[in-house]
Amino acid sequence: MSLLVVGLSHRSAPVSVLERAALTADAQVKLLQDTVAAEPATEAAVLATCNRIELYADVDKFHAGVAELSTLLAQHSGVGLEELTPYLYVHYEDRAVHHLFSVACGLDSMVVGEGQILGQIKDSLARAQDLHSAGRLLNDLFQQALRVGKRAHSETGIDRAGQSLVTFGLEQLARGGDVQQWARGKKAVVIGAGSMSSLAAATLARAGVAEIVVANRTFDRAERLAEILMEGDDTDVAARAVPMESVPAELTRADVTVSCTGATGLVLTAESVAEAIEGRTPAPSAVPGEDGPGGESGPAAGQAAQRGGASGTSLGTEDGCPLDLSAVQGTAGFSVLGEAAVAGMAAADLEQHAAWVDNGTAGGDRRAAAGAARPGQTGTLDPAADTDAIAALAATVATVGRIPERRRPEPVEEPQRPEPVLFLLDLAMPRDIDAAVHRLAGVRLVDIESLAEASAGAPMAADVDQVRRIVSDEVAAFGAALRAAHITPTVVALRTMAADVVAGEIARLDGRLPGLDDKHRAEITQTVRRVVDKLLHAPTVRVKQLAAEPGGAGYADALRTLFDLDPETVAAVSRAEDSTTEKDRGPA
Repeated sequence: MSLLVVGLSHRSAPVSVLERAALTADAQVKLLQDTVAAEPATEAAVLATCNRIELYADVDKFHAGVAELSTLLAQHSGVGLEELTPYLYVHYEDRAVHHLFSVACGLDSMVVGEGQILGQIKDSLARAQDLHSAGRLLNDLFQQALRVGKRAHSETGIDRAGQSLVTFGLEQLARGGDVQQWARGKKAVVIGAGSMSSLAAATLARAGVAEIVVANRTFDRAERLAEILMEGDDTDVAARAVPMESVPAELTRADVTVSCTGATGLVLTAESVAEAIEGRTPAPSAVPGEDGPGGESGPAAGQAAQRGGASGTSLGTEDGCPLDLSAVQGTAGFSVLGEAAVAGMAAADLEQHAAWVDNGTAGGDRRAAAGAARPGQTGTLDPAADTDAIAALAATVATVGRIPERRRPEPVEEPQRPEPVLFLLDLAMPRDIDAAVHRLAGVRLVDIESLAEASAGAPMAADVDQVRRIVSDEVAAFGAALRAAHITPTVVALRTMAADVVAGEIARLDGRLPGLDDKHRAEITQTVRRVVDKLLHAPTVRVKQLAAEPGGAGYADALRTLFDLDPETVAAVSRAEDSTTEKDRGPA
């Protein structure tokens, strides 16, 4: 076995890279065709989901295979190889089997335990079979992965460790609350009619939304999905289909929108969403302390009075001061001469400030004005003390290079955002909804990136450990079966050679004993065959057992050498078995 997988996922790459590397259906087909046409690979399959892109191949050379598969992924994803390489992972032979089985069980999913990946693996295998890029190895591997995934879900509670991406996304929209209570009576728009969008529509229907509008570029598929939703026995939802052009109008009346299309560009821009919610959100409340553009009131006005003092002069009138006064005017106890003034200042700026202080000491007018500008403070400003403080700070900055920041900025009270009137769930990769929607008041957006952040710290259930044990056992069994199968053509060729030897000796016996009747000839033939079978039985059974163990691949070579088997005969047996397996193989 020379199974190799090269890929990237949400565990190895940021969402921004995954988004750019996403493969369209046509790109996946071309990638498969180019991979099997490449020299190191004889079989290939692509597993492309919203949070992973993986290329599986049967290769005859490891290093050449890694280089070729990485290059092909870069070419077809549109992300340069140099940029893509740091995010790629590579698994080989047993580790590649372990990886796919873990993926099938949901252990490697963004939401641990989600079952959608099984359908995606099934689609991946079907695509490779249709293109004849999957041979015996990948067919056996992917079909066994499906069985392992189903076993994990049936024998353990892995489903409790996480939900499907759709359910998890809806929970995030509901801020962890009860999804059914949150969704009850809402109007939903589902953009797309693929497997993920269909699952989202069905989940929303079961959650209790009142109406679902399905939009898709192919209107017939949208109509079919709407019909399926209406025919469901476990739901009571009104569903209808609309063309994509009607989405902006439907958004103005929607409460929830789920989008998952294969579009390469944005389906919903920030501008279109802003137009959809226009008039549906209350005007933002004024920032405390502001009376509008005409003046100030409250604390801000008090601070301005303190800054201006009796003479009405603010710190902004300190002529020639090298400080950024606008950044520090609101700081209590601030002195343009003292330590707070120069916090964070670099050495060169400090020298300019010191020179400005020295130049202002002659008449003392500047310090006097600054002292009068802060009524109510205890104590008075001492020009000598300010000068000494700056001198001490100059010594500090000579050592550390910068004055340490000691001022505490006053807390800024931000206006409270209104409650969302439109909830958006973007499950597409690349994204369907502009990320700038996050900044719109009255909108809550959950996308793949925010789902990844929300699921990063999810606790691992005890069922996950049980699934890991299942995966380990299945990997060992698959490897043993594969290694045993590797020696089978050699064993078959050996028994074929033995049967030919028996037939030849019986023919010679007929020449020597022409008068031998049929009864005795059959008895002699059967006896010779039994002797040969008994002599070969123990060695062939034992060699299969040994070949199934790690490192047992060399036993096939030993058999061929010991019995002088023709390599072409062994290869012919392998081709015949592959042809029979291909004919008997059912749907994925």
